[in-house]
Amino acid sequence: MKKYEIKGNKPTRHGFGEGLAELGERYDNVVVLGTDVTGSVLTSFFKEKFPDRFFSIGIAEQNATTIAAGLALSGKIPFFASYSAFTAFRNSDMLRISVAYNNANVKIGGGHSGITVGPDGATHQALEEISFMRTLPNMTVVVPADYEEAKKATIAIGEMVGPAFIRFGRSPVPMFTEKGSHFELGKANVLTEGNDVAIIACGIMVWQSILAAEELYKHKGIKARVINCHTIKPIDVHTIVDAANECGAIVTAEEHQVYGGLGGAVAEVTAKNCPVPIEFVGVRDTFGGSGEPDELMEKFGLTWREIYASALLAIERRDTNSKSYFNIKDVAHYNV
Repeated sequence: MKKYEIKGNKPTRHGFGEGLAELGERYDNVVVLGTDVTGSVLTSFFKEKFPDRFFSIGIAEQNATTIAAGLALSGKIPFFASYSAFTAFRNSDMLRISVAYNNANVKIGGGHSGITVGPDGATHQALEEISFMRTLPNMTVVVPADYEEAKKATIAIGEMVGPAFIRFGRSPVPMFTEKGSHFELGKANVLTEGNDVAIIACGIMVWQSILAAEELYKHKGIKARVINCHTIKPIDVHTIVDAANECGAIVTAEEHQVYGGLGGAVAEVTAKNCPVPIEFVGVRDTFGGSGEPDELMEKFGLTWREIYASALLAIERRDTNSKSYFNIKDVAHYNV
């Protein structure tokens, strides 16, 4: 099994900020709109280099979205970034009509996403925005796994034409992807090979999936195929169907509600093309809470242990051709 090493820890928001600054150097028509959280989502990197192409709209996400749509329809490439809880939900109508309906070339940055916002608590922990954003016609949705991938993804959505949403986080996370590794929107990356079970993950849960795969092989001799599905929409149907056909059991893992996000997208693909048992690791129909990121990951069942247990359940269901009635919390902490 391929081994991945941590090269440090850095927030994905840093990759977004640096990618944005690089885009500004490449293209004169890239502009950025901010809503008084410039330092938090690191659009400040762009602002420092190109102050004449940065516009502070104030705490007015709805206005920022409609302004961005107008700029896009006038030939600019506007990026608007704030906290995901605001960019996705506070201005949902503007995203739907001004951006998606017009197929405007607007790029939305959703920062401070997921449970790892930590002490900010439930109001700021966006856990539902993937499900909403992927239902919007014309919208591309990207959830990078680490700093390097966030930088590549930011540049990629800036160079594509059409609306796009990129989700990134506040807290430092393991850096394990290579600077020179291939990144392509809509194309998932197979990180480890295996035919016993497929683990399909996005965002920070990709690293947890790698850890789970290592433990599955170490303790059970199970070879798990780990897939980094960084693009939720358009989703990589080919890679998912291959995994379903060749592994016969799937686990999805995301720092998001289990409903409607990556897990829902994978289930749609397999239901149509190759139905197999699927287990879902994510937040289970509840709001978040205040605490340190690692504590919250444990509390809400977003660690390699839940992925490990879910893989065993998915394999059991495949091998017995029956639905599992186990509660994942009862088996999540196997003695491994």
